[in-house]
Amino acid sequence: MELNFSLHPAQLKIFNSPRRFVVAACGRRFGKTYLAAVRLIVEGLKEKNEFGYDLTGKDVYYIAPTFSQGKDIIWGLLKELGKEVIASAHENTATLTLINGRKICVKGADRPDSLRGVGVSFVVLDEFADMKPATWDLIIRPALADVKGSAMFIGTPKGKNHFYERYLEAKASEEWDAFTFKSVDNPTIPIEEEVVQAEKEGVPSSIIRQEYNASFEAAGAGELKEEWLDVVEEEPKECKDGRWIVTVDPAGYEEVKGEVSSKLKKLDEMAISIVNVHQDGWYVKEIRTGRWGVREASLQIVKAVHDVRAVSVGIEKGSLMNAVMPYLRDQQNRLGIYFTPTPLSHGGQKKTERILWALQGRFQNGRIKLQNGPWLKKFIDQYLDFPNPMSHDDMLDSLAYVDQLASVAYNVDIDFEEYNYLDEVAGY
Repeated sequence: MELNFSLHPAQLKIFNSPRRFVVAACGRRFGKTYLAAVRLIVEGLKEKNEFGYDLTGKDVYYIAPTFSQGKDIIWGLLKELGKEVIASAHENTATLTLINGRKICVKGADRPDSLRGVGVSFVVLDEFADMKPATWDLIIRPALADVKGSAMFIGTPKGKNHFYERYLEAKASEEWDAFTFKSVDNPTIPIEEEVVQAEKEGVPSSIIRQEYNASFEAAGAGELKEEWLDVVEEEPKECKDGRWIVTVDPAGYEEVKGEVSSKLKKLDEMAISIVNVHQDGWYVKEIRTGRWGVREASLQIVKAVHDVRAVSVGIEKGSLMNAVMPYLRDQQNRLGIYFTPTPLSHGGQKKTERILWALQGRFQNGRIKLQNGPWLKKFIDQYLDFPNPMSHDDMLDSLAYVDQLASVAYNVDIDFEEYNYLDEVAGY
């Protein structure tokens, strides 16, 4: 018996992956469900897998966040695509028995007990971001072990959560494969029209990036709004009357070059903000980032100060500041560039509160302008993700420290005649 399935080129790349585990982050209407159904049927018809294990009595699972979701999403499609090879279908349990005696089962991650105690050869986890991570770690992966079974994670990104973490780990692993495809990678539907209509209806661009471009960078917590960003092509004229400030949020001094593992990508970076503070607000010329050895880190700080002739320099106090200070003094003596860094403190605040206090109101009221440049994309990614605990915020942290060194009076129109002095001598 011959089955014919039609997969578009992007679906075929995922289907043909030789890796045991596959993570596919795809935009809306890419064709994730169709791909999953095809793969489930093909896997269910196998007698042996690529490792030579007999698959008799081993089931194939499709797991959605809830059982009802799973049945609504894929049950009808499975019955349609597999009608030539289905021996029986049990509606109540959403279980298909194929002509070779093997079963395809629709399951819900909300019913973890129904996933335990069975041997399975292949699993699709759909919208893994909406499941508890333990569904995979404690239940599914052990169930695959006896026949070295395989799995496919599919879904649309929903910010940087455990689905994002699984995607990063897949990119760095030899046993895993990772794919990202946009909605437009499905050539069978006119998705561009849908995107244009969404934009006309006022759907935020961050949601469009997430839903249609499969971007993990798009979904923050809404504390810092995309519409508050003010990007400029030239330095504002107000900067001539302002003063340059450099603030440093240090990180562990470990040099990282070239391709790095997902573990290293999770490490914090040093961030050096170069900002002009003037009466109309802040002009952010650049925020330099990197993971450098302590000697290179000290050189990067001196270069930033020299490039704008900064009059104020601040470094987050603590062991990392103490570690870089001897090297910083050596660099100053060697280059003849002298300054005394101000130790910057948390002030007893949590990082999230400190960043919001310093930046939220300024961005909302147009008091911060960002110079367009290569550094900006990384900053915007952190800005939109904030305060997601799985996202970096080094650049935001560094920028927030400018608040501790900035002491200018903003141009604000206040009618002082409306106020009565409580103390005419003090003027209060």
